Amino acid sequence: MSGAHRTDPTEDPSIGAAYHEALAALAERGRFGIRLGLGRTQALLRELGDPQRAIRGALVAGTNGKGSVLALAGSALRAAGYRIGETPKPHLVTYRERLQIGGRPVDAATFTRLVRDAIAAADRIPRRLGPPTEFELLTAIVFRWFAEEQVDLAIVEVGLGGRLDATHAWDGGVAVITNVDLDHMDRLGPTIAHIAREKAAIIERGDLAVTGASGEARAIVTRRARRLGVPITIAEPATVTGLDRDGLVVDLPRLGSTRIGLRGRHQAANAAVADALLDALETAGIATIPDDARRRGYAAARWPGRLELLEVDGREVLLDGAHNPAGAASLAVALDDLRPFLGGGRPTLVTASMADKDVAGIVRALAASETLRDATVVATQVGLTRALPADDLAQVWRTNDLGDVAATATRSIAVQPDPGAAIDLALDGPPGPVVVAGSLYLVGAVRARLVDDPLLRDPVDNRSR
Repeated sequence: MSGAHRTDPTEDPSIGAAYHEALAALAERGRFGIRLGLGRTQALLRELGDPQRAIRGALVAGTNGKGSVLALAGSALRAAGYRIGETPKPHLVTYRERLQIGGRPVDAATFTRLVRDAIAAADRIPRRLGPPTEFELLTAIVFRWFAEEQVDLAIVEVGLGGRLDATHAWDGGVAVITNVDLDHMDRLGPTIAHIAREKAAIIERGDLAVTGASGEARAIVTRRARRLGVPITIAEPATVTGLDRDGLVVDLPRLGSTRIGLRGRHQAANAAVADALLDALETAGIATIPDDARRRGYAAARWPGRLELLEVDGREVLLDGAHNPAGAASLAVALDDLRPFLGGGRPTLVTASMADKDVAGIVRALAASETLRDATVVATQVGLTRALPADDLAQVWRTNDLGDVAATATRSIAVQPDPGAAIDLALDGPPGPVVVAGSLYLVGAVRARLVDDPLLRDPVDNRSR
């Protein structure tokens, strides 16, 4: 195992201005948008000495569940004594959450240095390739840091699709596709088949592969693996044998009855994929994770902002992204499963969405929850140009409540464009659980307001004082 992690959460106040300059420099690269392709990332990594070549591990693609698989597998690997690099995304409170070693985000000083080095390298790549995007820079930064810190292995989450995603400039030896559903169709294609081919492309000759995909998508993924001579494991969802307030119990082929510290019966599928991922790491000679470490890790796994239950001044607040119809459907089922374990009173849903999402599909999925049938819905919006105005979101809910599915619903719908005021409205209202969902940006804003985690505090930019 590698040496002790050197991240120090105590920051020198003088780093504040430099850190915020680094964030601004990354944001400036955001104006180049999403430009799929590997050329710029590969060139950038070459300028940084190809740090990714020193790292083995798993690349994880999929429509939903990637973060949960990272949380479960990462927790088990840490329980086994490994020092691992992880790339959960998007961040909720601080950008630094996107780079983690040992479950802790990169410190501000190191992040600032890594950004400066990556931007300097970006200025040296061939101009014909064009300027690297924000995510391409972040990908290079991730591998530079992991290599510097000599992590034992990495679990890296694909950003968008797979074939042309910046993370695909790395092949760690294990390729994982959690599942395939309709999302990002403007970039990945209009059908499940199109999207599955994009995700399956992360499987490279010499890899081991794992998938939890089903139906047509599974056929496409397995065909890619077999064409390249890659052994592939099909991870069928584990059987759920118990559910409670704090997670579930599943039956896994290798472990038998196993406690999972993440909420929602959909985690049975993610647990099966995570366990198969760990098997693949063992087969590849990358890591060995004993059964007891797996059990301890799965039980201890946490995934902030994803069916995360908080206690706030005696009120139960459940945070979940649910930013596409499949995720919203999983939340709807989870809410009905959790309702017997939550306090009484009428639920309140605080919700926001991005305008480029299938908002009607998300609303229909959430409205199918029996728990939300008599909820107060507070429509709000986050401070991004992509955000759907709160009034428009409220109208989608009203339209849904005129349909057959919601004909017997007794929901009331309110509009509060400011998300801070929206959560205050919910917390100051009548007793009952509060659910925050529909956008991870909203979840992040609310979590930052309700949870003070010293590791997530960014240094203050004293220039503004």
